[in-house]
Amino acid sequence: MQILYFTPITAVLLFAAVISTVNSCLPSELAALQAFKSSLREPYVGLFNSWTGTDCCHNWFGVSCDQNSRRVSDINLRAGTLYTTFEKAHRPGYMTGYISPEICKLTQISSITITDWKGISGEIPACISSLSSLRIIDLAGNRFSGNIPTDIGKLLHLNRLSLADNLFTGGIPSSLISITSLTHLDIRNNRISGIIPTGFGTLQNLNQALLSGNQFHGPIPGSISQINRLSDLDLSQNQLNGSIPDSLGLMSSLGTLKLDTNKLSGMIPKSLLSSGISDLNLSHNMLEGNIPDFGVRSYFTSLDFSYNNLMGAIPKSIASPSYIGYMDLSHNHLCGPIPNAIDYFDATSFEYNECLCGKPLNVCKTKG
Repeated sequence: MQILYFTPITAVLLFAAVISTVNSCLPSELAALQAFKSSLREPYVGLFNSWTGTDCCHNWFGVSCDQNSRRVSDINLRAGTLYTTFEKAHRPGYMTGYISPEICKLTQISSITITDWKGISGEIPACISSLSSLRIIDLAGNRFSGNIPTDIGKLLHLNRLSLADNLFTGGIPSSLISITSLTHLDIRNNRISGIIPTGFGTLQNLNQALLSGNQFHGPIPGSISQINRLSDLDLSQNQLNGSIPDSLGLMSSLGTLKLDTNKLSGMIPKSLLSSGISDLNLSHNMLEGNIPDFGVRSYFTSLDFSYNNLMGAIPKSIASPSYIGYMDLSHNHLCGPIPNAIDYFDATSFEYNECLCGKPLNVCKTKG
């Protein structure tokens, strides 16, 4: 048997090599992060200056690893947080470039947050759908374009998908309604079109659905009312048509409903005014008929029915809500006296109607 002898210097070098290996990323993940860095340009803040050496789990800004496996678990690059983190905080954060497909080699990553850089463009790499551990994708506030990945429904553990304030086009992939773990969906202010999937109600854990500022058309799916946990629904500034489903007013958790600036028609469902909805905006549509009676237990921080084709008198039951913080009934065809319960609002809340009268408008003329 051959006996190996180590000099003190050899032993030190061997120990250093072992420590270096322990404190290094996997070569594939280190290469993936370097490729990710190379595809982006950030000349002002210098956040990538910390991305040096082979230990990406230690002091690489925005990179976190699992403590046990030392695999990359999070990339968190929020432009807003950098203003107070770096010396050049007075200079605006502005990053350009694109997301390299090499990011898909970070196979254990659970969170990708790259927000508010204004200048990052290109498409979301299609391979992102293979990252089965992903729970958060937040790319809001950039210039990403193209379609939402077709196979995004494979991310069965995804909780948060935020793509707001970008340039995405195409429709909502049919696979998205398979992500039953989703609690937060924010795709506001893009160029997404098509219809809202009829099976949208399968997203049973959804708490927020923010789809405003796009080009959706067609009806509001009635299945949305099956999402018992939904508290915030914003479908405003689209091209939705048809009537408002009565069932929306029967949702137990819904507190905010914004359907303004669409092409909705028909009458206002009575259920909406007897529900738990406190922020209700139906303005800039083609709604008609009378304003229905209000429920006794209703409470409104904001109520906006302006710019529709509503007619008739303001119902006396408008005195029933315990609170109305803001109200706008202007630009309709309403007629008759303004109830005393709401005469404290500014005249602009009642302007441009057929023949509304009383405080704060002109005094009603007495017959005779």
